[in-house]
Amino acid sequence: MHPAFSVIFLTTLIGAGQGLFLALYTGQVYNTFGVVGDAAPSSLYIAGTFLVLVLMGLGLFASFFHLGRPERAWRAATKWKTSWLAREVIVLPAFSGMAFIWGALHYFNIDPVLVTTGTVDISLSLVVGLLAGLLALLLYLCTGMIYAAIKFIQEWASPLTVINYTLLGLASGFSLAAALAAWFGSSLTNAYAGWTLVFTLVGFGTRMFSLYRNGRIKRKSTACTAIGVRHPKIRQISQGAMGGSFNTREFFHHKSPQFVQTVKVFFLITVFIVPITLVVIGWSNHLFTLLAAAALVQYVGLLAERWFFFAQANHPQNLYYQAT
Repeated sequence: MHPAFSVIFLTTLIGAGQGLFLALYTGQVYNTFGVVGDAAPSSLYIAGTFLVLVLMGLGLFASFFHLGRPERAWRAATKWKTSWLAREVIVLPAFSGMAFIWGALHYFNIDPVLVTTGTVDISLSLVVGLLAGLLALLLYLCTGMIYAAIKFIQEWASPLTVINYTLLGLASGFSLAAALAAWFGSSLTNAYAGWTLVFTLVGFGTRMFSLYRNGRIKRKSTACTAIGVRHPKIRQISQGAMGGSFNTREFFHHKSPQFVQTVKVFFLITVFIVPITLVVIGWSNHLFTLLAAAALVQYVGLLAERWFFFAQANHPQNLYYQAT
């Protein structure tokens, strides 16, 4: 497939935004139940929520460049019963809205206690954050299923697509949270850095397994099934068209195998190896610079990872356009 940079930026930006909010809410839960020593400053939650909304807004803005008629974007939500894309269109603003309310409660210091269990007070922001967190997880599912539901693209049609979208989004989000916590001098830095390593390492395992799986796919479509001719030896010697077309532009990346392999090695290094190294060093010293560098490097690597995700997908229609 031809990787569309609008979709690459959309999926990576909102994935990091969802992960960052889940990290912030995890910090609030830790503070509520006394998992960490000191309570996090409200400025951490406020600044973090602002960054979440910026990431979600930038992702939504990038998506408009993928639309032929942006003024009709609202119609995408009308098929929510059958389309994962329509569900994503609905869940994305719902999550952003709930995240905004959660941040506003902290900003205006409006947080009444709803239930008291003796030792723990369940506040309004804790409930709102739970709803926003569930929407964030649902948004990961919707985004991943847009591609996992396409059965004829075998590289995507796997639960690993949803799993990898979720884990890599969480890794990038918690990486940002660790840098923010270090900036504000919060004791949550240790928790965020630890979860960053967990999500990055598990994401490395699942992504490597998906690469292993995709490299050994047995194709359901062949030149024989494409043209309906049963013959053991069919060789295509012509593209079937004098020049390029929409199909040849949109369903193939037009890069050499060496280039694709280079992108693969690059994203494995920048998404996993370098960030893990920087987080371990930055965690032990609570160095904001190293933790911020880890988040930045990992996001750049995610751009390459998402490009590879689309480029690796082999659309069956390419059987008609193999020869040039």
